Amino acid sequence: MGECHKAVHLQESALKELAQEAPPEREQSTQMDANFGTAVKSGLGAAESAEEKPKVEEEESSSVSDKEAGAGEHHHLHLSSCHECLQLENSTIESVKCASVENIPELPKDCRVGEQQDPCLEKGMKRVNLAGKPPNVLIYLGSETAKVRFEQVRSVLQECINAESYTIYQLLQEQVLRDPWVDNALLLVIATEEPLPEGHHKQFMKFLDKGGKILGISSSFTLGGVRMKRKNKLRRTVHELVVSKAGGLSLSPEMRLNLLVSGCVFEEATKEEAGKVKTLCHLNNTEKDAVIVHVTHGASGGEAILCQAHLELDSNSLDVQTEEDFNLLKMSNSKRYEVLRELLVLLGLSCDSSEVPTLTPLHLLSPDEEIHLAFLKWLEGNVDAEGLRASSKVSLKFVPSCDPKVEVTPSLMPVLTDMGTFSSEHFSLEMYQKNLQTKKLGKILLFSEVTTTTMNLLDGLMLEVPEEMGLIAVAVRQTQGKGRGGNVWLSPVGCALCTLHLTIPLHSNLGQRIPFIQHLVSLAVVESVRTIPGYEDIELRLKWPNDIYYSDLMKLGGVLVNSTLIETTFHILIGFGFNVSNSNPTICINDLISRFNKEEGTTLEPLRADCLIARTVTALEKLIEVFQEKGPNGVLPRYYKYWVHSGKQVRLRHEDGPAAWIVGIDDCGYLQVHQEGRGVESVHPDGNSFDMLRNLIVPKH
Repeated sequence: MGECHKAVHLQESALKELAQEAPPEREQSTQMDANFGTAVKSGLGAAESAEEKPKVEEEESSSVSDKEAGAGEHHHLHLSSCHECLQLENSTIESVKCASVENIPELPKDCRVGEQQDPCLEKGMKRVNLAGKPPNVLIYLGSETAKVRFEQVRSVLQECINAESYTIYQLLQEQVLRDPWVDNALLLVIATEEPLPEGHHKQFMKFLDKGGKILGISSSFTLGGVRMKRKNKLRRTVHELVVSKAGGLSLSPEMRLNLLVSGCVFEEATKEEAGKVKTLCHLNNTEKDAVIVHVTHGASGGEAILCQAHLELDSNSLDVQTEEDFNLLKMSNSKRYEVLRELLVLLGLSCDSSEVPTLTPLHLLSPDEEIHLAFLKWLEGNVDAEGLRASSKVSLKFVPSCDPKVEVTPSLMPVLTDMGTFSSEHFSLEMYQKNLQTKKLGKILLFSEVTTTTMNLLDGLMLEVPEEMGLIAVAVRQTQGKGRGGNVWLSPVGCALCTLHLTIPLHSNLGQRIPFIQHLVSLAVVESVRTIPGYEDIELRLKWPNDIYYSDLMKLGGVLVNSTLIETTFHILIGFGFNVSNSNPTICINDLISRFNKEEGTTLEPLRADCLIARTVTALEKLIEVFQEKGPNGVLPRYYKYWVHSGKQVRLRHEDGPAAWIVGIDDCGYLQVHQEGRGVESVHPDGNSFDMLRNLIVPKH
């Protein structure tokens, strides 16, 4: 057999650690609470500062009222993307832990300074509290009380800050002057364009006087040496911004990204106050208009970051009308989160990644009761007296029901065999069964809410389980997901994550062309969506060799194939994962559906991971049957229908090497290119783990 088999892996996920520098301790008249470690004011403190009102300079007549509500009710869908294909390959999918929040009229007693024991200390969790205040984050929306708008702002904050260290509440208009929030909040987020009532602005300044932090997101709030200038031509348009490291952010020397801007920019009002104001970000225009500024206030550590770009809005905002703006925002979305995290860190909050979730037991499931019983019968003669099936990677202990005494570890995992006890909000066996139409594949399922990697779960079973009991492992989250070249792939809730086992005879069309499996799986993922009536035009595509893309812009999934040849049979483990409902920090299938509905006026329903996993396995089995009968030509027309490469130019050997044009793939699954004067040749990757299309090599014959 020709040497054309290569293991194919997902791209490296390089998680950038955000540097956090604690601000210097500032003098405060405080008494430290022994339990909370928060500052309790001994008196009312210094006299309130002179009231400062927002200052807005009109550049031209405004077509909208100053009292117009800021963003209205946008449907929250936090999209994410990378800057370009290469940077996308380097991005990571961060696990996002969401916490519920109660919309209550007052801050609860346990969030105020008192003599209680900090529940986080009892749990051993890290409590970050640089300003000596309770770890409450308040969101002020003015007269906007719609839950959708609050969730929109809350969600983007929740995805940036350490969810174990802070609690987020809404500060309602009637609470501003009534409730004692000034002494019981660490950060106030002002996210309304409405003019602030005089008393509210005065109260916000009092909060700064006492060392509070304010983040203004497209708000009318200003202070100190800062005033706003309205440029109506910019209002709710997408513009390129330039973020400078010189402002104190630990970003690259200069970052560029596209965001929806409010239509206002900042100007320094007085030279006397200029030393307290730093420009962090400006528009990429001739005037270099400032849109994000940092302002210090008072002697107690008060500070504010004011932003006239919509950091809380994504490409699904109702203000985004054109496909060009949609794509620009998606391509900048991961940078949007990076900038927001940096701003929060600058204000003293912790944006460390959440802790790794706890591993959970496996559930043995099957959509076919007869096959389930047959598998249990097979187990009787293939496990020891304790129900243990040993393996060098992960040993499985089959037990009827959950035993709290049995610990779940990376090397030993209990498998619950009683399907009657199974329940999950993220996976429906009924939905899986409804969409699985296979003869063999995906019949015996090992399911886990949280596991290390599905690639290891089938290791101890795949070589001996009867072929008709097709094994598949599915997880909601992975803590050690495997990628190409041993890279780590982190997986949040909302991904379709699984490993499928199949066998291929060596002496068969596919057995002689094993690298083609990755192409068949990628095609199956795309067809799992685009063969549903109404979903045919969802812009889900293939990128060689093993990636799933939105158009040719952003990656949302990939495939990993490992094969073992035992005598004349290949045992194949196929790991595939793609984003279904998780938008961060790349993009997901439901984002594409939402955008399609908006453009076409349709009402397509969002899709589920359990449904698409079953449909992918079904499509794959049919593709394998066609390939075994007809060879590559039986599936390539369908593959080319969805791939992104036709007529694309690549460089051979190095970035300045000769140009060639992609024309297809050969019988071993490698790219074929046409080079002027040399005709069509097959090319191989050079082994880098970031972009398989860079520096392609023409192998020596």
